[in-house]
Amino acid sequence: MAGAADGPLRGRTLAVKDVIDVAGRVTGAGNPVVASLRGPAPTTAPTVARLVAAGATVVGRTVTDELAWSLSGTNVHLGAPVNSAYPGHETGGSSAGSAAAVAAGVVDLALGTDTGGSIRVPASYCRLSAWRPTHGLVPVDGVFPLAPSFDTVGLFAAGDASGLLAIAADVLADGLSPAPAVAGVIVATDLLELVDAVVAAHVLAGAERLARTLEVPLVQREVLPVDPGVARDGFRTLQGGEAWRCHGELVSTGELDLGPGIAGRFAAAAQVTAAEEAAANTVRRAVRAALLAATAGGWIIAQPAARSPAPSLDIDLEAKAQGRPLTLALTSPAGLAGAPVVVVPLRPAGAPPLGLALVAAPNGDATALAAGQAMDHPT
Repeated sequence: MAGAADGPLRGRTLAVKDVIDVAGRVTGAGNPVVASLRGPAPTTAPTVARLVAAGATVVGRTVTDELAWSLSGTNVHLGAPVNSAYPGHETGGSSAGSAAAVAAGVVDLALGTDTGGSIRVPASYCRLSAWRPTHGLVPVDGVFPLAPSFDTVGLFAAGDASGLLAIAADVLADGLSPAPAVAGVIVATDLLELVDAVVAAHVLAGAERLARTLEVPLVQREVLPVDPGVARDGFRTLQGGEAWRCHGELVSTGELDLGPGIAGRFAAAAQVTAAEEAAANTVRRAVRAALLAATAGGWIIAQPAARSPAPSLDIDLEAKAQGRPLTLALTSPAGLAGAPVVVVPLRPAGAPPLGLALVAAPNGDATALAAGQAMDHPT
């Protein structure tokens, strides 16, 4: 789709994750059976249309993990996109192809979706700048759902293109609301405890550099009212219940030939009870209240975007299964709060990529994006 002749994104190229509708194309959500059951989309999703109207030219579709329910990017049907920033390692998912396309320089921008970390983790693994918006800020019309109360549509840009990311975010949001300047930086010590000493040191150094650049205070403290594992489990329960309501009938037919990890998640989702969801919603409200209080007035929470650099593509399944819950414990709080997150690289080319996640108050997207721009190039 050719971009408009004029606009803030004129001349920029764009890739679109295969859960977002483009008129005349089939949205397959990373599964060949799903693709075979769906006809070409009658209309283009507003997210694509806005970027095209601003000048961006769509050059292709990108691979996603099946039904957008994974953090690894290793689709059993379509293969694993290449992580140019860290060859031989995962790109992260589920927006795997979008991250890979930007990391390889194939496109300037790529659309992804983020329910439980599917923009934030690939950005960290591929040394990219990325934005997960406030929940509900960007329309999800024409987007294949996973868990609607968490689903968001956001963007990837190159790791040194935080300015472009901010321009495209303003377009995607149809104009970002004014937000406070960054007032201070909180290093989330309860989340920092989930990563090893090397990752924690990089996160702390990045947070200190941000505070120093902006000449704002830096504090280190816990930000959650519950253990991070409790927040993660609450998120998993709510996500699972919603995913089953969206896709349980189709999954139950057994026709999708889902990969083992995603099949297992749907099997667990089928067992979620109303009582479990009610308890998880209590956790959601508590986490949201705590993050709203922490980020009030323009404060930014700094935390790891993922538990480690990208795992090797040949990692054994047991180690992979152990790592996913730790990363999900990092990504779940912002999801429960519906908060915006900007990811920026912490390490330069030549080192294993690692991202810093900057969390702002809901509707404080402009604050988070400004913080990302202040990080500039990693040093």
